[in-house]
Amino acid sequence: MAFRQFGAAAAVTVALALATPAHAVTEIQWWHAMTGGNNDIVNKLAEEFNASQADYKVVPSYKGSYPDTMNAGIAAFRAGNAPHIMQVFEVGTATMMSATGAIKPVYQLMKDAGEPFDPKAYLPTITGYYSTSKGDMLSFPFNSSSMVMWINKDELKKAGITEIPKTWPEVFDAAKKLKAAGHATCGFSNAWASWAHIEQFSAWHNVPIGTKANGLDGFDAELKFNSPLHVKHLQNLIDLQKDKTYDYGGRTSTNEARFGSGECAIFLTSSGYYATAKGTAKFDFTSAPMPYYPDVAGAPQNSIIGGASLWVMGGKKPEEYKGVAKFFTFLSDTNRQAKLHQESGYLPITKAAYEKSIKDGFYEKNPTLQTPLKELTNKEPTENSRGLRFGNMVQMRDLWSEEIEAALAGKKSAKEALDSAVSRGNAMLRAFEKTAK
Repeated sequence: MAFRQFGAAAAVTVALALATPAHAVTEIQWWHAMTGGNNDIVNKLAEEFNASQADYKVVPSYKGSYPDTMNAGIAAFRAGNAPHIMQVFEVGTATMMSATGAIKPVYQLMKDAGEPFDPKAYLPTITGYYSTSKGDMLSFPFNSSSMVMWINKDELKKAGITEIPKTWPEVFDAAKKLKAAGHATCGFSNAWASWAHIEQFSAWHNVPIGTKANGLDGFDAELKFNSPLHVKHLQNLIDLQKDKTYDYGGRTSTNEARFGSGECAIFLTSSGYYATAKGTAKFDFTSAPMPYYPDVAGAPQNSIIGGASLWVMGGKKPEEYKGVAKFFTFLSDTNRQAKLHQESGYLPITKAAYEKSIKDGFYEKNPTLQTPLKELTNKEPTENSRGLRFGNMVQMRDLWSEEIEAALAGKKSAKEALDSAVSRGNAMLRAFEKTAK
C-alpha cells in the first residue's frame, strides 16, 4: 500500500513538473521585525518590487521583536534554513560582523551581482555604523532612526505648559504639571530603557558608554557609564518613579501605545514611531530633540542612530544573491527612498533622498520628521558620539535594563545598579572578545 502511494505521488510530481512553465520565479525570504504602520510599508515594498520584474519574488515574514527576529535567524542558519535577508537592529551589528561564514557582505554581494553600488551615495552617519574600518559596507541600511521626544501638544496646553521642554529639569517640571492635570499614571515615559538612558543619553551629553570609541575601535573596549552624571540621572528617575511622575516604559517598544492612547503626553522613543503615531493618535502631536542637562559642558552633542539594517545570510545560490542585489538597488532608488522616509519617519538612507525631501519643501510642512536628522547632525561626532559596537549587545541590553529596573524598584541605589551593570557587562565583553578573535 505504501509503495503504491509513493508511486502515485511520484506520478503527480512528474505531471506538475511538466505543467510548470520553463521560467521559474526565484523566491527571496525576508525576515523582519516591523509592526503597525511599518509592517504595512514592508509588505508594500515587497509587492512593488515583485510587480516591477518577473524573475524574483520577495516574501516578507514578520518574526517578532528585534531580538526575536535576530535569534530566529541565527537558529535558522545553524539548522541550514536561514532566510536570504534578515533585518537586524543596530546593536546586533558586532555579533553579525563576527559571524564569519554566516553572512554575505553587502559590498561583495553587489559586486558579484554586477549591480551599481556606491557607498558614498548613502548618508555617512548611517553607513559608518555598518561598515568596516576600510569603509566596506557589511549590511544594507534600511530603517535608520534616532531617539526623539514625542509630545502631545493638546495635553501640554491643557496642563498650562506653554513651551516644549528642552532640558531634563524642564521635562521633570512639565511631567509634574501633567500629573497634576490628570495624568495620574504617567508624567513622562520612554521605550527602550537602555537605549534612552544609557546609550543615547551618553552620546547626547558627550560622555563615554565605553572605551575604544564605544567599541567601534576594537572588541577590547570596557564600559564606563557609571559616571557621576549617569548616577545623577538614574537617581532622578528613581525619585520621580515613586509617584509615577516618571513611569518606567520597558526594555523594548511594547509600551509605545501609551503615547498614542494619550496616557503619556511626553514619551521618548524612536523617530520610526511616526507611522504608528500618525495612524493611532487622535490629538495634535510633534517630536522634539531629546532633553539634556544644561550644566553639562557642550551638551547637547549629537545623537546616534538606531533602527536596523538588512543582513544577507551566507550559503545561498548565486541566482538568489542576484535577486537580493536587485532588490537592494530597487530600495536605493531616490524617489522610493524619499517616499519611504516621508511615510515611515525613518531616515532617508541616501544623500539624494534627503536632498530631494529638502528641495520638495517637505520639512517645512512636516518638521517632525527632520528632528532626528537635526539631532544626528547637531555637531561633528566625537569618540563618544560616533555610535557603538559592543559584542553580545542584545544580551547586555537586557542586563543593563535589569539593573535599571532593580534601582527603580528600590532594590539598589543608582550607583550600585550602574556599577553592577558595568561590571557584569564587562564580563560579557571579555567572553565575546575571546570568541571574536
